[in-house]
Amino acid sequence: MKEHIVLNGSDFLLEDLVHIARNNVGIKISVESESRIHKARELIDRWVKQGERIYGVTTGFGALSNVTISYDDTKKLQKKILLSHAAGIGKPIDEDVVRAMIALRVNDFCRGNSGLRLETIEKLAQLLNKGIVPVVPEKGSVGASGDLVPMAHLALVLIGEGEAFIDGKRMSGAAALKKKSILPLVLEAGEGIALINGTQFMIALGCLALHDALNLCKHADIAASMSLETLMGTRAAFDPRIHNARPHKGQILAAANMLRITDNSEIISSHKDCSRVQDAYTLRCSPQVHGASWDAFGYVDNVIRVEMNSSTENPLIFPESEEFLSGGNFHGQPLALACDFLGIAIAELANISERRIERLVNPQLSGLPAFLIEDGGLNSGFMIGQYVAASLVSENKVLAHPASVDSIPTSANKEDHVSMGAIAARKCRDIVANTEEVIAIELLCAAQGIDLFTNMKAGDGTLAAYEVIRSKVDYMKEDRLLSTDIAKVKQLLLDGTIVKAVEDKVGKLY
Repeated sequence: MKEHIVLNGSDFLLEDLVHIARNNVGIKISVESESRIHKARELIDRWVKQGERIYGVTTGFGALSNVTISYDDTKKLQKKILLSHAAGIGKPIDEDVVRAMIALRVNDFCRGNSGLRLETIEKLAQLLNKGIVPVVPEKGSVGASGDLVPMAHLALVLIGEGEAFIDGKRMSGAAALKKKSILPLVLEAGEGIALINGTQFMIALGCLALHDALNLCKHADIAASMSLETLMGTRAAFDPRIHNARPHKGQILAAANMLRITDNSEIISSHKDCSRVQDAYTLRCSPQVHGASWDAFGYVDNVIRVEMNSSTENPLIFPESEEFLSGGNFHGQPLALACDFLGIAIAELANISERRIERLVNPQLSGLPAFLIEDGGLNSGFMIGQYVAASLVSENKVLAHPASVDSIPTSANKEDHVSMGAIAARKCRDIVANTEEVIAIELLCAAQGIDLFTNMKAGDGTLAAYEVIRSKVDYMKEDRLLSTDIAKVKQLLLDGTIVKAVEDKVGKLY
């Protein structure tokens, strides 16, 4: 893994962002970006001295943009905007999100459209590289002029204000800078507005949620395949001729995955001549449901990758033509819609997974011992696992209501349509976390079910997944603490151990 990732504003990858956010990889500013950054800053300094009227640089903000700020007060204005806009509430957002915010913000600045000094951008990169994580409250952004509130909290630490974490310890921003031998900045004209006017809070959440959602895709196919075997289902519905007749890409790929995962299954072969004509939708239509979510993720991926490499400040400086323009690239609508769509698509993976869990634990549907446990009555087995999955799925249904359909005007009606993109992104993150738990429960139940077929071998992929699960969680002969088992399987899901074992056996899943 790289020690540092060089940012240039144009080819930042989702995979690199995840390494920065979660694996403590550092960042550097490209040499090419430095030149453009210097040119844009020279223009800002010239225009301020010439008395140019530039939004947020020599004027007030929002509804106060008609107020002209004197040359002597331009520096004071930049500190005040950080202090006044840092009004967030709620618990601090996770540290990986804050690290992602910093990296995305620096990459945005590397495009050279912000007018910030190189020193300021380098100082921001230093926070990340030296392990300073600003305290950013999770609530307060409406996704209008970007994420003003969380971005203000992020930037406060640069000037020795606000709070930060170092190695999990919370302290003042001034103490954090001192601990890492960093001098606080004195902001120059235009730097305060440039630091806070962007979409990096919602895009950071969206990027990490998308990465985790993509990880869920393969696990959903593996879980469904294990359930299919345990429930004595058929592979016939995964025949490529069916899916080529309705050629949605995700559907085709999901069906191909499930066909390979269940290859050479003695369990499925044992009942190929039974009287059942068709399986329930949760088994037979898994490729259609999973695949639709995959295709939704593809749309979101495109939006995310564009936004990661965009300029989202206002005003924007164009060094080539020596012009500045005011616009609305900070508006979060593209991300709001994408995060809402992503949340809905993930919630559907949980919905269908929970219905398969119900089939596994319900003896009237499965033909297996009630709640997959011996000596039922004395033991409850996986009864409450299904309860928990049902609870999480129900919560997801509430969270999946789109935030982007709402708008409340702000700033004396100057910002008269806002995106609520930050809310959409936070909800999406929570839906992902819930769905990871649901699929972990299905994997756990399906492994228990496979144990009931003692004389028959599972498919190549399902057996590989089963063996990984059993390496961490024993067969449940009698009741024990179920939450511990769920947590162990979830960790296998998060670190990719299950997928790796399956792919080592059947080849790379799509």
